[in-house]
Amino acid sequence: MGAYILRRLLLVIPTLIGVMIVNFALTQFLPGGPVEQVLAQLEGEGDVLAGITGSEGDPTAGGQEEGFVGGRGLPEEFIEELQREFGLDKPPFERFMLMMWNYMRFDFGESYFRDISVVDLILEKMPVSISLGLWSTLLAYLISIPLGIRKAVRDGTPFDTWTSGAIIVGYAIPGFLFAVLLIVLFAGGSYYQIFPLRGLTSDNWEELSAIGKVLDYLWHLVLPVTALSISGFATLTLLTKNSFLDEINKQYVMTAKAKGLSESRVLYGHVFRNAMLIVISGFPAVFIGVFFGASLIIETLFSLDGLGRLGFEAALERDYPVIFGTLFAFGLIGLLVGIISDLMYVVVDPRIDFERRG
Repeated sequence: MGAYILRRLLLVIPTLIGVMIVNFALTQFLPGGPVEQVLAQLEGEGDVLAGITGSEGDPTAGGQEEGFVGGRGLPEEFIEELQREFGLDKPPFERFMLMMWNYMRFDFGESYFRDISVVDLILEKMPVSISLGLWSTLLAYLISIPLGIRKAVRDGTPFDTWTSGAIIVGYAIPGFLFAVLLIVLFAGGSYYQIFPLRGLTSDNWEELSAIGKVLDYLWHLVLPVTALSISGFATLTLLTKNSFLDEINKQYVMTAKAKGLSESRVLYGHVFRNAMLIVISGFPAVFIGVFFGASLIIETLFSLDGLGRLGFEAALERDYPVIFGTLFAFGLIGLLVGIISDLMYVVVDPRIDFERRG
């Protein structure tokens, strides 16, 4: 097992480098880099892309934007100083190698447009994403796995039929649309003012008791976590159901029942271990997907400042240290979580031996 883990860890390095190369190469072709962003702000332009293409600005320009400098009439020395400050005066290959050398030492630099290091910026936004991702994943697993087992046991019954219809409808509803519905119904939109709409805590959170702080925190999470989790129930529930159905129909289950074992003993003592393997294999993708993605709209609707909004704003601003720093950190986390998933296989079923399989 140790040799297998070592091989997987060694594969992390080329995989991560490949991801960074592809994304770094793509950014070289995007218009409106960080220098252009600064100059657009200095000139008071609302859209840096429009400033570059000449679609806004002086109507007498007549499309005579010969390069970026001539169109704006700004000193070339000023633009060169900006390029040196951002490190863009070096060739792309040299910039990439310097960036990767720093990242290997976990030095992610500082944001171009915020006076803060990338690590501190991530740590500042992390509590929101941890709250959404952790509780959404926990809620999905706590509901979907028991429900999937129950549907497998009662396959073909009215319970199985109406629950399948309900989770498919939930899967079909976009998360942001469901979030808007929750706001309208329960957050003072048009009907009831039951749940708070903004942030993770109330304004008087510091004045509350310890129990009051916990309850206030959970109360703020009800709507965003529900909206973020709704579409995840269908996949996990049906996956659990199909896994259990496949195991229930096998010969060893019939043998166990013939020996007089109770249904619960057969189900949870024999079937559960084998059926849960495929569910566990999907855990990293579920966790990483909910934790680091698909939360931008939810964060915006509920006024939460998390990693989703951070990544979106960094992409718009061409804040390369934030973009590549978060990409490297989250890519590394995703690859390591994949290795942990393999170890969970062994925990659930000790008969699995990756070393022998290799």
